[in-house]
Amino acid sequence: MGSTRARIAIDAMGGDHAPAEIVAGALRAQEELGVEVLLVGSPQQIEASVQQRHSPLPEIVPAEGTVEMHEEPLSALKRKPKASINVAMDLVKQGKADAVVSAGHSGAAMAAALLRLGRLPGIDRPAIGAVLPTIVPDKQVLILDVGANVDCRPKFLEQFAAMGTIYSKYVLGVAEPKVGLLNIGEEPSKGNDLAVRTHQMLQDNPHIPFVGNAEGRDVLSAKFDVIVCDGFVGNVLLKFAEAVGEVVLQVLKDELVRGVNGKIGVAMLQPNLKRIKQRIDHVEHGGGLLLGVGGVCIISHGASQAPTICNAIRLAKEAIDNQVLERIQSQYQKKEQQPAVTEPG
Repeated sequence: MGSTRARIAIDAMGGDHAPAEIVAGALRAQEELGVEVLLVGSPQQIEASVQQRHSPLPEIVPAEGTVEMHEEPLSALKRKPKASINVAMDLVKQGKADAVVSAGHSGAAMAAALLRLGRLPGIDRPAIGAVLPTIVPDKQVLILDVGANVDCRPKFLEQFAAMGTIYSKYVLGVAEPKVGLLNIGEEPSKGNDLAVRTHQMLQDNPHIPFVGNAEGRDVLSAKFDVIVCDGFVGNVLLKFAEAVGEVVLQVLKDELVRGVNGKIGVAMLQPNLKRIKQRIDHVEHGGGLLLGVGGVCIISHGASQAPTICNAIRLAKEAIDNQVLERIQSQYQKKEQQPAVTEPG
């Protein structure tokens, strides 16, 4: 991108709190991050939300309707070619935007990305990567897939591991990422057929820094930088981790204020409590990057509010600045020039 400002297309109509919170987060990101936002959706509703913020009017790209949460993604996208998520993806396809951010129907966002942007050469299935905190300060773990593919083949997980390694290294700043396979035991023979076959493929791939199986207790231990799993397990894991974070925050709020001493202590601990929230609250992480499609796409939580959207735009900017898309393409172009490896079984 050089010195050019990143242009981020925002699905302003997607999410439980659209468009007001989506617009507020986009305006905040434009001010704090120096990006240019393109708000996609109903001009009237977007303009009303902007006026409430008393901010300069950014570029608005008209769209008609959105994919509702109860709708089947593919059929809805075909029935609504001018839906906000379709229009946002088209902006990236046409080179008018560098990335898309959406808090709308995650299935629709993934389907629109596949239909409009296509898969990267060499990638069979895209994966949604989510970053979680660990017990070590300033160290995070990337989990993928967390929802794009509920059923996987070993080669899909191998590709997730390769893409996750690139993201961990160039966006999260891990010099030598350690990749793990989520499983029910450390031994290579543990787990179902998918786990056993995938373990062998990851172990045999010289381009993936695979260090072994990761049990559930290892996910937040900081022993691994990237953990791969199918989207069914990953989505359950992600939502459980979000719930645990909310429970911890609520327990702290309830217990620390008990009694006079507690109230005094809370006042003194405000900076510490703020840092705790930043480490464990999923709102602080913005969303997941859809890896493996021909564009940068961030899928945020449906309940996202302004801070989450701002952080999602930050994720998009980091992916653009660190050329994640180009690095994945480059790796698979090199692999295509090498002899093919037959998948076990």
